[in-house]
Amino acid sequence: MSSQQFQAAYENLHNLGMLLVQFLQNLRAKQVAPEADRSTLRSLETDIEQTLYALHEQRYQVAVIAAMKAGKSTFLNALIGADVLASETESCTVCRTEIKPIAAGQIPYLLEYRETERHPVTIAQGDSHFIRQQFLQRTHLIRATGNRDRTTRFELYHPIAALDHYTCLNGFTLVDTPGPNEWRDTALDTLYLRETTLDALRNCEVIIFLLDYSSFKDSTNSELLHNLTQHRGEFLERSQRAVYFILNKIDRKTEEDRPIAHVIDDLRRSLQEFGIRNPVIYPASAWQGLLAKLIQSDRASETHLKDFKRFFSGRYAEETPDGDLLMPSPYKVADRALQDSLIPGIEQSILSDIVRNSGWNLLRDVAAKLDKSAHAIEDILNTRIQGWSIEIQPLRQRMEEYKRLAKNAIIQIRGVKRLVEDQEQKLVEQFRWQITDFAEHAKVAIQQEFDLFVQYRFSDFNPYSAPEPDPANPADPPNFHVPKNLADSFKSVVRKFIADDAENPYAIHCNGEAEVEQVKQDINRFCSLLIKDWWTNTQDHLSRYGTQIRRELVDEMQRNIQDISDELSQYLGEALEISMNINPIQMLVFDFQGIDTQVQQQTENYTRWTREKKSALCRDYEVDIQVDDHRSYYEIDLRQTIEAIQYEIDSQTRGSLLVVERVIKQQVAEDFGLVEKQINDYINRFLAEFDRLLKERETREAEVDQILAFLAVQKQGLDRYLANLKEIQQLLDSWRPVQ
Repeated sequence: MSSQQFQAAYENLHNLGMLLVQFLQNLRAKQVAPEADRSTLRSLETDIEQTLYALHEQRYQVAVIAAMKAGKSTFLNALIGADVLASETESCTVCRTEIKPIAAGQIPYLLEYRETERHPVTIAQGDSHFIRQQFLQRTHLIRATGNRDRTTRFELYHPIAALDHYTCLNGFTLVDTPGPNEWRDTALDTLYLRETTLDALRNCEVIIFLLDYSSFKDSTNSELLHNLTQHRGEFLERSQRAVYFILNKIDRKTEEDRPIAHVIDDLRRSLQEFGIRNPVIYPASAWQGLLAKLIQSDRASETHLKDFKRFFSGRYAEETPDGDLLMPSPYKVADRALQDSLIPGIEQSILSDIVRNSGWNLLRDVAAKLDKSAHAIEDILNTRIQGWSIEIQPLRQRMEEYKRLAKNAIIQIRGVKRLVEDQEQKLVEQFRWQITDFAEHAKVAIQQEFDLFVQYRFSDFNPYSAPEPDPANPADPPNFHVPKNLADSFKSVVRKFIADDAENPYAIHCNGEAEVEQVKQDINRFCSLLIKDWWTNTQDHLSRYGTQIRRELVDEMQRNIQDISDELSQYLGEALEISMNINPIQMLVFDFQGIDTQVQQQTENYTRWTREKKSALCRDYEVDIQVDDHRSYYEIDLRQTIEAIQYEIDSQTRGSLLVVERVIKQQVAEDFGLVEKQINDYINRFLAEFDRLLKERETREAEVDQILAFLAVQKQGLDRYLANLKEIQQLLDSWRPVQ
């Protein structure tokens, strides 16, 4: 399915949905007692309106991941078509930033979300230059204060040039992620990036991995790729076309450098060594693409024009017969420069992937939802036509039989609910075991690391150079590795607390309060990063596992409830001697999100509720380290510190269990509520229909011919909409993406 086909199908579905809403409104308005249709036709109208809302609001996330100085902000600016994000030399990406489109002519604005506040704070509003400056100042302050305000993310609302011809992609979002070397004071550089990357792999439609043409083999990229393939190899295997590798800054190539094609081959081999079998690689010059777009839109500043002339105009110079070079105006060559930057081709590929996969899934589900509503209207019209065509007494008898079946169906639904609650408890227990197991492994690993540090202080050899522990040992599983040992984590103080207490090798003697604070900070930083690092892997596993189990549980709900619904449909069809449509029990793409989204929301609520600096799911970590004053020195006993750390892990584990159990119970209840509502609506719809028919038959028997004629006309009009919907569904089936 091309982008143009997606746009056309989107508009056709939207228009058809609006026509169905109008049809229902007209049908209700022409009834003698339109209020009697509130429980039937009005509820269907609400369903269609909600479907159209989902069609309009569907999110399509594209995450950009890169090490610092790879040109990530410039690349994003090129897609946006404005110089609004600070360039790589300013290193300003300190947390996730989502760029969302607004219509051309609207005023751009920047929002900041903080963990301690329920509502976002407006940082800037105005043109791109003003927003850029305010954004940069704010991120500098966050960096300088160690994120004192607990900022979690930014949202930038700005026109996105890449979407100029795609008005249907209202929910398109560019996700700017912080690079692994954005925070220079962290011991585990790739931790935050890996956490963001794993989140993106769970939730984003497209991942763009940006690499610097001149340094794509840097250790930062290698470590990230290693973690990516080690933990998410199955995703890369299934979604080759969902991950792009952009070789940026090809404009820096000189005549002496090897051809770009050779560099791409080298990169492809490197990626294949990491297990990425068929990597999709695009060369690009984001800087050239951005300048060209700014010049095209007449928004280039003097600085932008000077930069273009300095770095790119020479490529388009023409030589005169005398050998002079004529530099063309930037405005004359901007179109060519944009194409030569290769940015348009990347944009087109990204949008094609989105509409071919996520876009197709959305249209398919919207069509299915409209199909369900339209056939429900058809069933109502057929029921009314037949209800006016048979005698009152048989109609009353069939209503009584339907009531009996409806009561039995409700009993069956309760039985399904009990089965679901049993499965829910098993899911809670599985999560409980995995979180508790994480805590036990973390405590053991921390204990081992402190023991190694003590050996380091009192031994002539370095125990850190010993062979790696056996991964098969349950006390030290592979996920609980220590990228940086405790001895290296201590800064200048480590040289001062030489071993001076053989009776208690776990005692550290400090000469002053400054040393004490430094040791406390180093221990907390070390343990915090380790626990967050380990929890990142655990949380990612739990999120994927939970989402998979939830999907299976939802499928089971649907199957059981569908059987009950089919039995009711079969009776109605046979009793009224009409063709009754199946009432599909649906859980569609816009109804289904990963369980990690709910975990994050509940974690934020739990954190605010406890009013503590620490989060329930190991987001932050700090332990109160006890210090003994011996007059001539201060002593920190590492054994007491280990106990405090282990107590803190247990405390946070209890918070994690509380959050996860609450999320699972809430999510399962919502899922079952959604499928239960669908069959309850179906049951009540025909209870209301029978009741309505009997009442009208008793008072309007003389109008039978006029009523039947009216209903026949309505049925003909609905048939046209059903035929139109069938055509759209057939087109969507012909565009089904290849798995």
